[in-house]
Amino acid sequence: MITECSVKTNKVNGQAGRGFQEQKNYHMNWRKEKLIHYHGTPCGATREDVARFLKGRHSLVSFYRPEDIGTAAEVCQSFCLDNGAFSAWKQGAAINWLDYYSFVRDWCSHPSFDFAIIPDVIDGTEEENDELIYEWHDRFGTNYGVPVWHMHESIERLVELAGGWRMVAIGSSGDFATVGNGPWWQRITIAMRAVCDKTGRPLTKLHGLRMLDPAIFTKLPLSSADSTNAVRNSSNYARFGNYIAPNASTRMAIIAERIEAHQSAPLWTNTNWVQSELFSDFAPMQ
Repeated sequence: MITECSVKTNKVNGQAGRGFQEQKNYHMNWRKEKLIHYHGTPCGATREDVARFLKGRHSLVSFYRPEDIGTAAEVCQSFCLDNGAFSAWKQGAAINWLDYYSFVRDWCSHPSFDFAIIPDVIDGTEEENDELIYEWHDRFGTNYGVPVWHMHESIERLVELAGGWRMVAIGSSGDFATVGNGPWWQRITIAMRAVCDKTGRPLTKLHGLRMLDPAIFTKLPLSSADSTNAVRNSSNYARFGNYIAPNASTRMAIIAERIEAHQSAPLWTNTNWVQSELFSDFAPMQ
C-alpha cells in the first residue's frame, strides 16, 4: 500500500542511493554484544556520584537536560543523544530543533558517540514526523540519526522505516503510552510480527525508548533500550530495606546492575508478550 509516509520515506532512502544501502549493510553488524543498556540522565547527584555511576556504562543524554554530557563523554563506554521531545512534551515546552542539530554536531564525532534520536512530535501525525526525518536527512544524510516509530502510528510506517534505516526507535504514545500495560503489549505484539522475519529476527536494529525494564526487554528482540529507572528509583529508600547504601552513586549502581544482569530476547515469538512480574516494584518507565 502506497502512502504519503512511504513516498516520503522512500524519497529519503532514494536520495542516499547505493552508498546508503552499503552503509546499512555495514551497520547491521554495528554491535556484536547483546542488549545495550542506556541509563538516562541527568543523574541529579554530585559530580563525583555522577562520574562513579556512569563510569564504564552506557548512557542516554537528553537535549532537554544535557548537564551530564561532559561526564558521560569522559567516562562512559558509549552514549547516545535524545532529542528531549518527550520531556518537553510532558512539561508543555518546545524544543528548538536548530539548537538540537548544533548539539548533535558538537558530539557526533566523539569516539564514544553511538547515535542521536531524530526529532519527533509526541502524539503527532505521521506527516509531521516524516517532515522532521526529511529535515534531518537534509542536514545529516543517513548518518548518526535514529528515527522514532510511535506506537499510535501505522504498522506500514514501521515497516517502511525498518527497510531504510540502520536502527528504528520504538516510542510508546497515544493509547499505548503506558509501557507494559495490556493494550501496550497487544500493540507491540502486532508491531513485532510486522517488523520481524518468519524466524523472529528483526529486519533492522530496534531501540526501546523507556523500555529498560527486564519485564519488558527480556520479551523483545531489542538491540538497545533506555530509561531513567536507576536514577529515579535510587531515591526510593523503601526499596532498599534496612540496608540503605550511603550515597547516590551506589544506590544507582545497585539498581543498574540488577537491570544489566538481564538481556533482551534473541528472537520474537508469539508468546513473548505474556507479562512478567519480575522487577514489578520498579516505577513506570520514564
